[in-house]
Amino acid sequence: MTQHSAPWEHAQAGPSLRDLPGQRPVAARTVLHEGMVWDLVRDTVDFAEGVRFDREYVWHTGAVAVLAVDDADRVLMIRQYRHPVGHSLWEIPAGLLDLDGEAPHLAAARELAEETGYVPERMQTLLDLRPSPGGLDEVIRVYLASGVRASDEEFERTDEEAELVPHWVPLADAVTAVLEGRITNGTTVSALLALQAVRSGGAPAQERLRAADAPFMARPGRD
Repeated sequence: MTQHSAPWEHAQAGPSLRDLPGQRPVAARTVLHEGMVWDLVRDTVDFAEGVRFDREYVWHTGAVAVLAVDDADRVLMIRQYRHPVGHSLWEIPAGLLDLDGEAPHLAAARELAEETGYVPERMQTLLDLRPSPGGLDEVIRVYLASGVRASDEEFERTDEEAELVPHWVPLADAVTAVLEGRITNGTTVSALLALQAVRSGGAPAQERLRAADAPFMARPGRD
């Protein structure tokens, strides 16, 4: 009897695991809606010879988020109302990259201070995300912050941020909440599980993670 290899065995022998840039030519672009924060666009894509199609997606500013950890192995989380889903979600501090010229890691430190009243002593790049690449071009970088301390500055919070509730949560409890479906924010879920994975690898996080100012994700057609 001839034995056949499972499909995944062939996949493991393929190219290295790295997303590859290579934007296809855009024959036409139309801004369908200019929003308060981001826009809706339609591109006509010359995908290949004789293959052309339209795609609509959200043109996003990009964002950063911070997973802050203290010496007691607790993570700093906030509860924030999110109107599109009609829930108050437990999340890590995050914000848009909407200030021209501001480096992403500095934007992350600013958002951490504004939303929680804490400032980091050290930051590293934990992971990069494209949360929904079929429908928006958003990129999110998540930083791991340590040595956090209370800020001397007071921040005024408005709109949905007026009811932010910062809280230190044991990392193990937060991971359990993710696995039980009690925490569902995509960036937060990814960050918590990424930190858990880093911890399980044996080497200290400081030795495995990239620097805070590591090159940011490219966005062809936007950069």
